[in-house]
Amino acid sequence: MSSTKYRLSSLPLPSSSQLLTQSLTPDPQTPSISSFVTDVLPNKPSIQRRPRLLSPEAHFSYVMPFPVAFPYNVEPPDEQEEGVDAAKVVEKWLADREALHPSKDNENVYYPDPEKRNQKRILIGLSETGLRDCLPHLDVGDAFTTLGVPSLTPTAPAEAPEEMKPNAARDDLIDILSGHAVLLSPSQNTGPWSLRYSGHQFGSWAGQLGDGRAISILSTVNPQNDTITELQLKGSGRTPFSRSADGLAVLRSSIREFLGAEAMQALGIPTTRSLALVSLPNLPVMRERVETACILTRLAPSFLRIGSFEALSPPGRKGGMMFFGGGQQEANWEALRILGEFVSQQVLKLSIEEGKPWGKELVLEVARRNVKMVAGWQVYGFMHGVINTDNVSIMGLTIDYGPYAFMDTFDSMHICNHSDDGGRYAYGAQPGMIIYALRALLNSLAPVIGYEQAHGTAPPQGWATAADESKEMDKKIDEWSEIGIREVKDEMERVAQEEMSKEYGRAMRRRLGIRSSEEDTERNNTIERDISRSLLSLMSSHRLDFHRTFRLLSYFQPVGATKEYKEKFISALLKNCSEPAFIDEFTAKREWNEWLDKYSSYSDSLVSTEERLKANPRFVLRQWVLEEVIRAAQEDKGAEKGKAVLGKVLHMACNPFETWGGEEAELRELGLISEDGEVEELNEEEKEERRFCGAFALSTVQVLSKRVLSPSLYALLEIPQAIAVRFTTSLTCVTQSNIARGLPAVCRAEAPVEEQREGVMDGCPGATLHNAHISAPASSTSESIRLRARRYRQIIAIAGRRPMIALDRLTERRTWHQLRVVAGRASPLGKPFSKTNVRPKLA
Repeated sequence: MSSTKYRLSSLPLPSSSQLLTQSLTPDPQTPSISSFVTDVLPNKPSIQRRPRLLSPEAHFSYVMPFPVAFPYNVEPPDEQEEGVDAAKVVEKWLADREALHPSKDNENVYYPDPEKRNQKRILIGLSETGLRDCLPHLDVGDAFTTLGVPSLTPTAPAEAPEEMKPNAARDDLIDILSGHAVLLSPSQNTGPWSLRYSGHQFGSWAGQLGDGRAISILSTVNPQNDTITELQLKGSGRTPFSRSADGLAVLRSSIREFLGAEAMQALGIPTTRSLALVSLPNLPVMRERVETACILTRLAPSFLRIGSFEALSPPGRKGGMMFFGGGQQEANWEALRILGEFVSQQVLKLSIEEGKPWGKELVLEVARRNVKMVAGWQVYGFMHGVINTDNVSIMGLTIDYGPYAFMDTFDSMHICNHSDDGGRYAYGAQPGMIIYALRALLNSLAPVIGYEQAHGTAPPQGWATAADESKEMDKKIDEWSEIGIREVKDEMERVAQEEMSKEYGRAMRRRLGIRSSEEDTERNNTIERDISRSLLSLMSSHRLDFHRTFRLLSYFQPVGATKEYKEKFISALLKNCSEPAFIDEFTAKREWNEWLDKYSSYSDSLVSTEERLKANPRFVLRQWVLEEVIRAAQEDKGAEKGKAVLGKVLHMACNPFETWGGEEAELRELGLISEDGEVEELNEEEKEERRFCGAFALSTVQVLSKRVLSPSLYALLEIPQAIAVRFTTSLTCVTQSNIARGLPAVCRAEAPVEEQREGVMDGCPGATLHNAHISAPASSTSESIRLRARRYRQIIAIAGRRPMIALDRLTERRTWHQLRVVAGRASPLGKPFSKTNVRPKLA
């Protein structure tokens, strides 16, 4: 095993047969790196930045990273000048800023003219686990030292930090991963590229999509296991697939994906990986407000998707459909064959003899991988939010972390994406949406599979050339498609269901700590029915936090459990309720007692507490945690505090099963551990760790002002005033347009300082009354207020939950009407809360 480390610009390349750019077909407008460097970049660089449909045979296009504010600030030519070609002015402006100048130290590293483009670049995050697992041979120099000590309670340095001294490996890393320097080798025909793919978005065909803000810069071989790792920059500028977007990513979304991918890896769920975050604080990005840019480097063996196949074999086959900002090319059967052979041989590495059929096995293998992935999502309460077919990996990796979330209070139909009004990608719908994506893959490969069934061999070069030109061959393609679907559809869905069920059951039993043989189907089915499903039902009925419930159950000791012990344990479980005011405590305790009795019947099969803790995270990357990290980074603008908080949360996300924040002390407080012995007081860092392991943001709890909340409303809700609280970190006022885009808060509501009070949460984890106001005259009718409420619908987003709203007229201040949100549950006007009337719809 080699221990040699290389700078990023000198990492060893795979063999040419393993390189995507050597095996697949480039965009004819960027046919090779040699022509790209000598012709495209100096003369017509805009073809990289203009949205366009690639030729039907193309799989990718060579593209240079170009993190520049968009629209580009090109000075228009003087109107009085004659003979000035405006198009040439644009081309020259772009060419002047391209990385066209080879480095003196390495001829494969190209830099832009520093007088034309040389923005500030700050490394704010580097994943030690991503580096260890995927790029152990990468030399990052002193990069980790520059990030400082990870901490949730960073202190300001006594004196200004010293200016960083030059470090070749670290400088190489930051320059390349910021999109400033570019790796190009005309002699080896290697350079950066973006993939072409199409897809179905929210069930509708969207045509050509592609890497609109992602550019892959390099593939390298892990010397420890000979696997390929592709490095991709997300947010590095416009590509031919950007349509009307700027190709950039903001700090907020980059941090979310950086942390999310590594958190998923720690939970054992297949995922792309994160390597680094480079902030570009002087590069403005227009979203709902002006934000700063950030580039994420993510890693994977391949970023090919189901949409990569759909681009070459689209619905309707003939293409020609036009969409806003794009369209779809006609099918290209030869390109489909080339992609399929590369994926089966080099990406999935299927054991298939040369010349033998590969189409069916490719579909089945992609199905197996993806259903195992989604089973992991369901077991750990992960919600992707946008499972469009262009976001589903051929390798079964979780990819494209957008509006994702981890489950808080268990809700089988929770929706984490505010733009998903119909709940298409709700938690409980995720397995079905993966099946939907697999059907799209089958439809795309059906002609190949049908050909293989008819001929008994893999399709040779030119297998369907005539089909591109002949109507008779079009009919043949349709026949092969019918054969392919008929041959594989039922088997694919059976394999998918079986593998998903098997993986889900195995992983859920691991969380519960119940040993059971994979072959004992009857026993496993009983465990799922009596233990797993009934546990989820209890969580849903009593509004319990998903992860804290599992974590606490890891400590349950069924052997010798006394009545008193079980009562204490059930009380501890119910403290994880997000809406304690609405619990029927008698029923809850009875139902939990019955469930614990069933669970205890498997005591002989339970693994140790230590083993159970290894499957149930103490730390979960919740929405409010992400918001705090993002806020620290934004306020600190890439300086030491932001780096420290980001680094510590990354460390916790990569080690989620540790007993962060004095967990033993927490168990003592719950009465589950005896008070014997001296209890060591937590230091400030441990207190913050404990807070970050909570279900809710508990740093600033504020009592609702009596001036805006009347006793009559307390009475209506049957909530004692002492527990009617709100959190400044989770109560957010959001505009309708923000909700539609799934964006975070633009402003926060806070009570006066004198009303802040600590300790309100005692005995009431997650107190739930959240308020906003709609100004209206006292004479307003209920109907006029209801109409006004519709305009402000979903004005509050609570920790990623999908809120429901209701109105109530206050008795003390007739000049205000109350818009209230109670942890996603509310009652319509004049009607009490009930199980049949908790989700009113306001059109």
